[in-house]
Amino acid sequence: MKQSLRTVGLLLLLIGHAALAEDGMTLLAVFAHPDDESTVAPILAKYAREGAEVHLAIATDGRYGAQDFAGIPAGDDLAAARDEEMKCAAAKLGVNLVHYDYHDQLRAAEGYDGHVPHVRALLKDVSDLVEALRPDAIITWGPDGGSNHMDHRIIGDTVTGVFLGRDWGKDISLYFYGTPASLIEDDDARMRYGVLDRYLTTAIAYEPADFDAAAESLRCHKSQFTEEAIERMISNRKERGATIYLRKFEPPHEQSDSLFKR
Repeated sequence: MKQSLRTVGLLLLLIGHAALAEDGMTLLAVFAHPDDESTVAPILAKYAREGAEVHLAIATDGRYGAQDFAGIPAGDDLAAARDEEMKCAAAKLGVNLVHYDYHDQLRAAEGYDGHVPHVRALLKDVSDLVEALRPDAIITWGPDGGSNHMDHRIIGDTVTGVFLGRDWGKDISLYFYGTPASLIEDDDARMRYGVLDRYLTTAIAYEPADFDAAAESLRCHKSQFTEEAIERMISNRKERGATIYLRKFEPPHEQSDSLFKR
């Protein structure tokens, strides 16, 4: 199965990382679809502006995200359009883009023999990427997947599995994006993707310049959102305040012989 880093070769990542690692910290964000990065875009722009080496990995090519208003049918043409949109968005944020070509829904419709090899290949690619970059911090989807989208949850699980699967030879912090439950009025929506505020113990504030960069990056995704929808999303982000909330994965520090010992 063909798997490619569409914008950056893995060898170039290794070489480039060696040259830049001493200039600052390294952040890796891993999400499912082109446009998923919008959830954390302001802080990606923030850390890039502050001199960190910021990498954004997008797993799928977005081929099934057809929208009637855009007039691009699902398939290769839409995947090509969304790849260009993703390059545009990454450039606006000032981050390094790694765009894989996995199918949306990760071939779930093909059953075990289609889906499982697909996600195993993704697991290997993510592992290779972490090995190449050795980031100081990783951001991905949490168990809720931001909206309970199955692709989101698989990507979050994949990144978490890679993180847990070996000793990386350095301290890496893993963070899950979360929407504070206190900001969600609808009970059903709160159940599906709300995270209790007390678990979101990492709150990253950003500057107006970071908000503006995120807004410009969102405007790149023309196949997914109308201009009206984009402006509404930007307005909603502004109303929520200049902070992104994350839940840090906290590893255990000691063994226990009981399920109930605190």
